[in-house]
Amino acid sequence: MNSIDTSKLRAAIPFFKDLDQGLLEQLVPYMREESYRKGSIIFHEGDEGNQIFFIRSGMVSIYTSNKAKRITLAYLTKGEYFGEMALMQPGLTRSATAETLTAVKAYTLHRADFQRLVEKERNVPFLLLNYTMERLRKANNQIYDLTFLNVQNRIIRRLLELGKEVGTMREDGSYVIPVKITHQQLADTVGAARETVSKIIIDLQDKELVDLSNKKLTLLKPEILTEMLNI
Repeated sequence: MNSIDTSKLRAAIPFFKDLDQGLLEQLVPYMREESYRKGSIIFHEGDEGNQIFFIRSGMVSIYTSNKAKRITLAYLTKGEYFGEMALMQPGLTRSATAETLTAVKAYTLHRADFQRLVEKERNVPFLLLNYTMERLRKANNQIYDLTFLNVQNRIIRRLLELGKEVGTMREDGSYVIPVKITHQQLADTVGAARETVSKIIIDLQDKELVDLSNKKLTLLKPEILTEMLNI
């Protein structure tokens, strides 16, 4: 018997909130809940794409790489999903690698079962399109940053985005990001050398704008960081 509760599924994954309850109940028996340890590769770039993943808890890094360089495309957290592109057209392979930054629990759905969902619920492609357009917007912003912003501003913008996307805002306006983000991971995100990123992070710490301690990143004064972007 499948143990996935539809009410918990709706609460955890916004995508399912817009689906008819009857359809969701038909779909749930085909879904599986998977657990991954921190540092696990869920799939590699170039792998056959036959599943979509919905994150119940934890954080996943999506990146592309070659022998010389890695570029982080996105950090995804609870409620988000990935792997959908390879499901839309048979024969497509994974365009990026998915790796867990924390322990992760995710719901999975195979291509054939996902196609049944699409056939029964014509709104599903539009729901996917909305999400894909948001990712495209972020990708365009990333291209802009890599083209026009210096390394310091690229780092500041990424830190602010992380604060809003996965951080917790405290009463004093600071953001706590509860996942350890290394200097190398930041470098992969902004397209810079790790040594350069380390120098900039140390400078921001010396100015008491950010804090890296106890495996947490805290944006102490996000308003000042925002002002620095606009100078």
